[in-house]
Amino acid sequence: MIYRGYSRAEGEWVPNHLGGRENLEAITFLRYTNRTLGRAAPGTGTEDSTDFNGVSRPPESGGLGFWYKWNLGWMHDTLDYMKLDSVYRSHHHDLMSFGMMYNYSENFMLPLSHDEVVHGKKSILDRMPGDAWQKFANLRAYYGWMWAFPGKKLLFMGDEFAQGREWYHDSSLDWHLLEGADNWHHGVQRLVRDLNHTYRHYAPLHQLDFDPAGFEWLVVDDRENSVFVFVRRDHDRDRDGNELIVASNFTSVPRHHYRFGVNQAGRWREVINTDQHSSHGSNTRNPVVHTNEIPSHNRAQSLALTLPPLATIWLVKEAE
Repeated sequence: MIYRGYSRAEGEWVPNHLGGRENLEAITFLRYTNRTLGRAAPGTGTEDSTDFNGVSRPPESGGLGFWYKWNLGWMHDTLDYMKLDSVYRSHHHDLMSFGMMYNYSENFMLPLSHDEVVHGKKSILDRMPGDAWQKFANLRAYYGWMWAFPGKKLLFMGDEFAQGREWYHDSSLDWHLLEGADNWHHGVQRLVRDLNHTYRHYAPLHQLDFDPAGFEWLVVDDRENSVFVFVRRDHDRDRDGNELIVASNFTSVPRHHYRFGVNQAGRWREVINTDQHSSHGSNTRNPVVHTNEIPSHNRAQSLALTLPPLATIWLVKEAE
C-alpha cells in the first residue's frame, strides 16, 4: 500500500504529485486507521514490517502510527548466528549484539514469523546445528535470549513446542510430538510457558523496552567464549531500578567460575535456566549466588557463575 512502485518495474507506476514513489493516500489512510483504533479500542496493538522510516512513530512527526515495527534485521542476524556450529560463532559475535545499535529507532517487535518456517527455509529447530541434544539446547538458549532482549515477542505456531518440519497450511501442526513419554518437545513447551510467566512477572523485562535506560551490556566483547551478559532494568522511583541479569553461553562448553562485574551487590537467584532438568537440559545450575568485592569489567563488585552449555540464564536480586 505504501509504495506506488512496489513489485512494479520502471514505467509501470506513476509518481505522486511530489515526484516520489510513496502512495500518499495510503499513508494518510494508515495514519487515520491507527489513530482511530487507539481512540476506539484502547489496548489494541498494530504492527507492520515495511521498510519505512517511522513505522511506529506518531503521524505528527512523520510516522505511520503503528504500535510496533517488526525487527527483521534482528531476526536475520540472530538466525544467521544460531545456524552456525558453535566453534565458528566467535567469528560472527557481532550478529547478536548489532541490534542494539539501532534498537531505539522504532518500537520493535522481535518476530519469528511464518515466513521463516516455509518454502525450504526449514523449521526454527531444524536450523540449529549439531545432534538432537544440541539442536534443542541451541533452540532453548535462543528463546531465552529472545525473551530477554528488548522488544515485544512474536513466535509462530509450532515453534512453541519445536516442531521439526516446516509449517504447511493444508495440515495440522505436529501435535503428535507431544504424545507419549515426556520428551525434548515437552521440554521446549514447558520452557516457553516459563518464559511467558516469568516475563510477565518481572517488570525489567518489558517496562523500558523502548527506553535506553532499560538495557545495559555487562559483557559484550567475549568473542572467544561466545558469551554475552546484559542487564534489563525497570523504573523504580525509590531506587536506581530493579535489575534482571541475563547471561548466554552459545558454545557447548560449560564455563565454570565465569566472572563479570555487576551494578548491584547482594544475593542473586536464578529464575530461568534453559539448561534445567525440566527442559531436558544437563541441569547445570546456579540456584543462589552472592557478589564478591572483586572488581571486574569496570565495576566494584562481581559475580562468578557456572554458565551451562548452549544455555541462557536469568537472575534476579533477592531482597536483603
